[in-house]
Amino acid sequence: MNVTTLALIGVVILVAALLSGLVERTRFPQVALFLLLGLALGPYGLGLVAFDLHSQILQTIATLGLVLVLFTDAVGVNFTEVKRSRGLIRLVLGPGTLLTAAVIAVAAWAVLGLAPGFAAILGAALASTDPVMMRGLLRGAPDVPADARQVLALESGLNDLVLLPIVLIAIAVLNPSGATGSTPSGTSIIVKLFIIGPAAGVVIGFAGVAVLERVRRWMGVRRDYESLYALGLAFTAYGAAEAAHGSGFLAAFSAGLTIAASDAELCDCFLDLGQAGAEMFLLFTFVAFGSTLIWTGLTGVGWRSPVFALVALGARSAVLAVTVPRARIDARSRRLIVWFGPRALSTLLLVLLPVFAGVPGAEGLFAPAALVVLLSVVVHGGALMVFEKKHPTPKGDAPPLAASQIGRTPERITLEELKALEARGERVILLDVRKNGSWNESDQKARGAIRLPPDNAAQLAAERALPRQDWLVAYCT
Repeated sequence: MNVTTLALIGVVILVAALLSGLVERTRFPQVALFLLLGLALGPYGLGLVAFDLHSQILQTIATLGLVLVLFTDAVGVNFTEVKRSRGLIRLVLGPGTLLTAAVIAVAAWAVLGLAPGFAAILGAALASTDPVMMRGLLRGAPDVPADARQVLALESGLNDLVLLPIVLIAIAVLNPSGATGSTPSGTSIIVKLFIIGPAAGVVIGFAGVAVLERVRRWMGVRRDYESLYALGLAFTAYGAAEAAHGSGFLAAFSAGLTIAASDAELCDCFLDLGQAGAEMFLLFTFVAFGSTLIWTGLTGVGWRSPVFALVALGARSAVLAVTVPRARIDARSRRLIVWFGPRALSTLLLVLLPVFAGVPGAEGLFAPAALVVLLSVVVHGGALMVFEKKHPTPKGDAPPLAASQIGRTPERITLEELKALEARGERVILLDVRKNGSWNESDQKARGAIRLPPDNAAQLAAERALPRQDWLVAYCT
């Protein structure tokens, strides 16, 4: 890694930090911002950096980026919500995801003239909804209905589990000898993909949580380092599976699911430094793509590419419009679920896997995928700004005085900000939402706090009819 690359990482961190407030207020898509930053730094701008499809640096950051996407998505899975919405989730991840991938694959074969294996890879990659852009909708828009919020969050977190195996199997079929020079059997491919990789992830995730909890009781662990510990588990799971000739990506996802299912406090603290560090890395990946590669989607565009791009963008909405039932959810939730399916980083990372695997001719998949991603950034990213203007944060949920005093409508609040609210006479209700294990073992309870289990805290708060005009402050440590 040269000095320019290190400087680029520094620039990404600085820009992300300085513009975070502006992005939050205007809802300008972070994806678009960092693609433009990459454009400014690349050959079409200052000429400081440039990456091609075979760049070792790009391969490294893309691989690590996909590991982080899969791991953070899995860690964020709420199994209670999965059970509660399992009917809709089955529709969205089953027919919704697989039929979308099939429709796009057929379009790639018929319109672009791709071979079936390549068409399957492109279909799977373009059926993946992007978790980074999805968080842009869910994190800053409290007016998103609960049904839509649950389904969209779970879709972006789980659909790669359905789509990644399609890509990996297609790669194995298109490039059977791989790096070993020998042709594996179908049984060997299945064992490597679906047994060795997930098994390594489960073992690493389970062992990692067990070790952390023992060390925490023995001598304590700093909370910020627990967040970094989570990232270490993701990369360890990936490395262990790859060393055993399994899929490191499925291992990373399995490790995250194991942590989410273990009722470990790690899942809560991961929202601190760990997720922030992961997001910085993903934004750096956007800059790398924006410097050169993603703009190849705009070169040599004939009639075939735009037609395919329109089909790829509309396929998910068309499929879900038929499969998502009208009777079970309200009309606005249904419209959001059907319409909002952004494609961005996860699509680009998946479509690069056959390139990194050395599949001959795989480079041709990137340009059509890049065109779809660019259109999605404009269409879905621009819609986030429109959604914010039409559905601003209700004043009753964030009193104007408190918002101006703190400078934002907070998802997080410090002790100093809490004391300032109480000093001004604001009504503040504390909610103790620690994991059951931590709550039972701890002898420290905040005075006057209402105990709400974390898996259904929002529903229980609504059932208790807690006043919406008051400040509800939840804590988990």
